[in-house]
Amino acid sequence: MIDKYSQHVYHVAYSVLRNDQEAQDAAQEAFIQMYKSLPDYRSEGFKTWLTRIAFHKAIDAKRRLGRRSSEDLGGEERIINLPGSEEDILARLVREERKETLRERINQLPAQHRDIITAYYLSEKNYEQIAHDAQVAVKTVESRLYRARQWIRIHWKEDEWRE
Repeated sequence: MIDKYSQHVYHVAYSVLRNDQEAQDAAQEAFIQMYKSLPDYRSEGFKTWLTRIAFHKAIDAKRRLGRRSSEDLGGEERIINLPGSEEDILARLVREERKETLRERINQLPAQHRDIITAYYLSEKNYEQIAHDAQVAVKTVESRLYRARQWIRIHWKEDEWRE
């Protein structure tokens, strides 16, 4: 398990800390926390769950570094400001994880449904663009998308593709 996710966890930690050694330490702490928290794991997206743990361990490390830096300055100036984009980093990682999971699931769809779902949701094309590319009427795009969504509702359990 560590082999499978170690690079990912390291990259999450490094995106916050921007220091190789600190990121390695935070990644190690994340895996320790993961093992401690496994009994509480609720079968949500595992990689997303592990990403959150790694992100929070990196934030903790960043705070410790900030306190250490302020102590080096005599404690008069507090340097515990974290970048305002820290939540943006986590949100982006979670969004990318969900998109990747969705891509994997879409690749398992029948071809006629896969194409329309990919064009609409992943390529973010509107009905007119899809109709133009496929050289069909907009109503055809609407009905194909409707049938693809129906197929997904019937064949996918909600907890398999939603978090």
